[in-house]
Amino acid sequence: MVLHVEDSVIHSHELEGQIGLELETYRVKADGTLARTEHPFPGDAHIVKDYSEDQVEINTSPENSPEKSVEQLTGYLKIVQNRLLDTKSGETLWPFSNPPYLRGEEDIRIAQYHGEERKSTIYREYLSERYGRYKMTYSGIHFNYSFAEELIKRNFELDGGSDYREYKNKFYLELAEKTVAYGWALVPLMAASPLIDSSFYEKDRLGDTEFIGFASLRCSELGYWNHFTPVFEYTSINAYADSMERYVRDGILKAARELYYPVRLKPSGKYTLEGLRKRGIDHIEFRMVDLNPFAKSGIEVTDVAFMQLFFIWLSAIEIKSLTCGDQIQAVQNFKSSARYDISLAKIAKRDGSSVSVKTALDEVLSDMEKYFDGYSDEVKKILEYQRNKLEKPQERYAYQVRQRFGKDYVKRGLEFAYRRQEEIHV
Repeated sequence: MVLHVEDSVIHSHELEGQIGLELETYRVKADGTLARTEHPFPGDAHIVKDYSEDQVEINTSPENSPEKSVEQLTGYLKIVQNRLLDTKSGETLWPFSNPPYLRGEEDIRIAQYHGEERKSTIYREYLSERYGRYKMTYSGIHFNYSFAEELIKRNFELDGGSDYREYKNKFYLELAEKTVAYGWALVPLMAASPLIDSSFYEKDRLGDTEFIGFASLRCSELGYWNHFTPVFEYTSINAYADSMERYVRDGILKAARELYYPVRLKPSGKYTLEGLRKRGIDHIEFRMVDLNPFAKSGIEVTDVAFMQLFFIWLSAIEIKSLTCGDQIQAVQNFKSSARYDISLAKIAKRDGSSVSVKTALDEVLSDMEKYFDGYSDEVKKILEYQRNKLEKPQERYAYQVRQRFGKDYVKRGLEFAYRRQEEIHV
């Protein structure tokens, strides 16, 4: 199903979606190592810990504009930085997706939970054994999006549907399938993690800055992926849940949340497959955005706005259902798009041909520009901002990070991090 974009009601609600952001970052010390102290915000639903006791995760409430979502995120970051300053711990927040110095796995302290929540620590211990702790140090931003209910209801009416809940689930299932096919396009535009310290690859070798040809290490084949490529069924909510559940049933995964995949469909409330079946799909989550060190909030408002436009565009196009082979290739396209030189990296198309990431991204942006032709000047500027990244490599965040921090990633990164802390504190 596609949006009836010619309908005035649909058009009036297109930009009224809800946006939620999840930001992961590490607390670090002045010597460039992880903090190794207890999470300083126990009981705060918006400021939690992720894999590590030192990894802060900020979750914003849904907002109806990119500006409000980033403003809320910035507010929580200020709370965290002020607490770190007030406690005189000497800690600050690391502004990059790739970690600083790692002296060994013992530096990466698994998040500690107690009592009935002890199972969360046990699960993390399982992840440590299966994947190693080093990959757990990647951080990033997840973009959560839901369309205005009025828009989906109007589309439901125009399509003559009979069961709204089933229709809404199908709407998001098809959107997820399209995101699997085209979501790679967001990676080179948001990539900002081309550098990493040598200690990530070799124990006790600290201080050498490594660049190995990726714009985003966490999105590349060296990133945080499962040991296999999952394939999903998008025909119904139960079929989708079943296709995830079978990996757990077959012992390939411990739980559904262990699926490290670019896209998730989520219910309201806690994310479980049972909740997805019972409550239906509430929103879509895109998980492949790097932290942007040059933005105080870790992400530019313009990039949040572009992702909203991207999902609107996806909802209005039609694609053939992805085969098993298509889905496997789609994951490889995500990894390929994380390369630094997008004129050399290749995207495989469904017709069997291949083009450079740069050429394929130009096609996506051109289609979006055509779709949004006639919209406001603000929308035009949002698209121009991304077009500029494509046509001028020096405008890409990965290029800027490499230029500014390539001589000594951790040392210069620390100086930058402490300056940013003071700026947010003011």
